This record gives sequence, structure tokens and C-alpha cells, in this order.
Amino acid sequence: MGQPVRDYLLTLCVTAAVTYLLTGPVRKFAIAVGAMPAIRARDVHREPTPRLGGIAMFGGLCAGLIVADHLFNLKSVFELSDEPRALLSGAALIWLIGVLDDKFEIDALIKLGGQMIAAAVMVIQGLTILWLPIPGVGTVALTQWQGTLLTVALVVITINAVNFVDGLDGLAAGMVCIASAAFFLYAYRLWMGYGIEAAAPATLFAAILMGMCLGFLPHNMHPARIFMGDSGSMLIGLVLAAGAISITGQVDPDNLQIFFEGSERGATHAMFPVFIPLVLPLTIIAIPAADLVLAIVRRTWNGQSPFAADRGHLHHRLLEIGHSHSRSVLIMYFWSALIAFGTVGYSVHAASSWIVFVIVAASAAGLVLLLMPRFTPRAPHWANRFVPPRYRRPQEEEGEASAPAYEEEPPAEGSGDREGSQGARTGEEGAERAPVAVGVAGVNGATAIGPRSRLSDRRSLDSSP
Repeated sequence: MGQPVRDYLLTLCVTAAVTYLLTGPVRKFAIAVGAMPAIRARDVHREPTPRLGGIAMFGGLCAGLIVADHLFNLKSVFELSDEPRALLSGAALIWLIGVLDDKFEIDALIKLGGQMIAAAVMVIQGLTILWLPIPGVGTVALTQWQGTLLTVALVVITINAVNFVDGLDGLAAGMVCIASAAFFLYAYRLWMGYGIEAAAPATLFAAILMGMCLGFLPHNMHPARIFMGDSGSMLIGLVLAAGAISITGQVDPDNLQIFFEGSERGATHAMFPVFIPLVLPLTIIAIPAADLVLAIVRRTWNGQSPFAADRGHLHHRLLEIGHSHSRSVLIMYFWSALIAFGTVGYSVHAASSWIVFVIVAASAAGLVLLLMPRFTPRAPHWANRFVPPRYRRPQEEEGEASAPAYEEEPPAEGSGDREGSQGARTGEEGAERAPVAVGVAGVNGATAIGPRSRLSDRRSLDSSP
């Protein structure tokens, strides 16, 4: 059992390393070709940032598949199944469409058509849903058309859910990494726990997806140096959907009935918690899926196209109520991890009531975090040099307060400038007490369109009459 784990970890590390090393050159390439669109009204970053981060992620995907093909314990995945080739074909197509959109801003309907074609390419090569376990009914075999339509719908929904949530630095990559980690644990348990080798491709896809996200995150965390763009968000959405489809399409529920007693209907009903991630794979990306549904309803209600961009996403609303950029991302991480790992944990121990209590307690803690948008954690004095500036404890609290730099210069006109300086300090204190609104970069570090610091405000106040 230890050998497969080491092989998966090696594949994950190689994928992450290749993605990380390629992101720097890709950033320079994106700047050179002009893949740096101007800041739009719905954007929360202040400066034009290059896209095309999906190029590095696709390179990591290819490297992970190549390495896995040469490992002893994973080579059988390529020999016994065409799913890795189907994934690579669909990923290459969706990645190419994303690259073109990052550079030329292609129409939304064209992207939707490309997503459907990419899903159809995977279906043609065998990556499709064949049956569904339904509680109280049993295993329901799907016709070819039913399986094809369900597969295409699942791929398109997952791709757009990930694409819609890609609105803050590090948000989409982190949430998909969390979802893929939970899915890896589930798929690996099916393979090693139940001896179902058909779950091996999904386990490999999840490990590679984790590597892609982990390799890209250091470049994409706030403040991001590069965005993944549609070439990256659609790519990781497709890989995530491919893992869920692989499990649902290739793992025969009848193979698991030997671990349960009773008839097929009773066994399927008893195994329903085990099949939760199979029947409802979107539970591991419930937050992006909910954001997608709310966006479609909101835009349709307002008479807009469902593909029209706006600032009504969940991460935008977190900024509006006063959360900083980093805290908004961490809150989304928290809810994604709670839903994904809670679902997987419930599928393992459905009879354990303590799992429900843990989920309820964690949800309560999450609600408390949502109600405390102005709380700013501060590091201990000794850790100031090791943490980002926004988390450092001010020198005034350490007893080492010193006069601001702009007060060291003598005033030009005596009392007038002194009063202006005092007013500047008073204005700063008031700004620290005021909640951070969208469009203003406050003390909590909320990232929106606005100045990064208050240096210009100090100068303007000092020079005012």
C-alpha cells in the first residue's frame, strides 16, 4: 500500500514543480504578447496583471501524466484504460480555447460550444457516465445518449462553476485544490480499501490536479503576479469533472455489494453515503456551484445575459461587508473544506453522529468569522519580520512609537501646517475605525479599485491650507 502512495506523491510533486517553474517564464511571455487587459469595473485588482497562467498549469498536467506513465504502480492506469488519453485530449482543446480567450476575448457562446466539444471528445474516448446508483431503486444503467448528455452537462457546469469563482487572488486554485484533495482521499479509499482498480484513474487525476494548483498558488496569492485566466480556470474545472466522471463511469456499484448484506436495492440504499461523491460530485465544489446558480438567477432576473459579468459574486459580497482580500479568500477556503471533507467523512462513517456535530460546530465558527469582518489578527512581537506587513503588530503597541516621517520635517508656516498634520493623524485614526468598503483600500487590506496606501492622502492634507 505504501508504494502507490509514494508514486502519487512523486507525481504530485513533479506536477507542482513543473507548474511553479513554468509560471515565471509564462508571465514574461504574457506581458510580451500583451495578455494584460485593462482593469474592468468588476475587477478588484488595482494594476493590469498578465493572464495565461493556464499555460504553466497545462505544462504541469502533461509532466504529471508522463511521470505517472513511467512509474511501476501507475503504469497500469495507462495500459488498462484510455481515460488518461481522453483527459489529455479534452484538456488540450479546452486549454487552447482558454488561451485564445485570454488574448483575444472571444464570445461567451463560442466558449460554451468549445466546452461542449471538449466534453464530447472525452466521451468518444470512453470517459463517460454509464450508470447511477439511486437509493431505494438500485443501479440504473444509462443509455448512450443519457450518459453522453449527463457527462457533457457535468463537465460544462463544473468548468463554469470554477470559472465564475475565479475572482480573487488565489481563490479558484485554492478551492479546487481543497476539492481535489478530498476527492483524492475518497478515490484512493475505493481503490485501496475495496480493491477496485477502476478507481485508479480518478485517483491519479486528483493527485495531478492538486499538483497543478499547488504549483501555481505561490504566484497567484495576493497580491497576484499572474492570473490563471480562462486557460487555467477552465482547465482545472475540466480535470476536476473528469475525476468524478471516471469514478461514476467505471466503478460498478455491484462490485461493492459484496461488502454489504441484503438485496441489491437494500445494498444500494445502505451504500448511499458511500455514493454521495459519485451521484453528486458537485458537492465537492458546492460553493462555486452555488455561486454559479445565484449568478444565473441574478442576471436573468435583472434582464441580463447569464454570461454577463458583474460584481455580485460571493467573494465580491465578502468585500462589501468589510472583509479584506486575504480574509475573504480564507473564508471561502474554510467553507469549501468543510463541505468537501465533511461529505467524504460522512461517506466513510455514515452511522457516526459525531461527524454531524463537528460539521455543525464548524459551521457556527464560520458564521462567527463572517460576523467579524473588522477583526485583524496580529502576530507576536518576535514574529513581525516573518509575516506580511498587514499582520505585523504596530510599533506603537510595542512601546517603541516614533513620530511619523512626515512630522520630522519642520513646518513651513508654523501653526497652520501643524494643524494640518494633526488633522491628518486624526483622519487616519478615523479611517482605521471605519469599516472597509468596496472600492477603498482600508487598514484591513481590502483589495478593490483604489490607492494602495495613504501616503498621497497625508501629503494632500499637509499641503492643504
